[in-house]
Amino acid sequence: MSSPLRALHRQALLGLAHALDVVPAGRALSRAHVAPFVPPEHADAVHDALGALSADGMALRHIAHMLRLLAEERASAQRLGDRLEFVWTPRELDGVDARDTAVVARELFANAERSVLVVTYVLDARKKAEAIFGGLAARMDANPDLHVRFVLNVERPYQDATPAPELVRKAARRLRDEVWPGTRLPEFYYDPRALDEDMTQRASMHAKCIVVDGRRTLVTSANLTEAAQERNIEAGVLVEDAGFAERVERQFLGIVEGGVLRRLM
Repeated sequence: MSSPLRALHRQALLGLAHALDVVPAGRALSRAHVAPFVPPEHADAVHDALGALSADGMALRHIAHMLRLLAEERASAQRLGDRLEFVWTPRELDGVDARDTAVVARELFANAERSVLVVTYVLDARKKAEAIFGGLAARMDANPDLHVRFVLNVERPYQDATPAPELVRKAARRLRDEVWPGTRLPEFYYDPRALDEDMTQRASMHAKCIVVDGRRTLVTSANLTEAAQERNIEAGVLVEDAGFAERVERQFLGIVEGGVLRRLM
């Protein structure tokens, strides 16, 4: 059975801890000590729970310390909740007031100052690509210190026997001529296993995420395409946490350094 202490909010836990601190030595904890900090309907259950801890041998000061630790954990959980946002497409099917995928992506790119890592399966071209990446491309051209990397899938079409180096060259030309709307190009990486002629060895870069400035991370089912950001049903989460961003970025850059991913251009 769950302890009634777990249902108390942070301020109630801190208030109870203070009440325990001022109970005179040798006195038992009374319901009057509990009542000012707990809703009336829970006061008896909380009093009984604290009394049980005392009867089991915990001193009141130890119980107070435990309550403060629980309050600290509650505050930490609340801070984490404040750093998580649900992201969704399409807007017309959103019933919980989620953030819009396209809006979040544009916001991340528009506020990038130091670094951007984009991982996606597929990219749109021409006007659709400009609508998605125009803001980021402009920031790159204006800020030479902004470091942008893309990890994407370079695909071998079904039953296509074109040598892998030629498929890589075609992909690079498409990125330069049809996809990227700016002057200064990002770094592009791909997984060469996607080009293996042996279907049993082939693998795709199917992950989708954006990490900006080592601080904000969008992990999503949505590709960076107009369809994914406007019409498809897509779900993701935006996390504002430097530790999480560092782990995601390190995961991908680690497999670049390990040679699993190769530089496309």
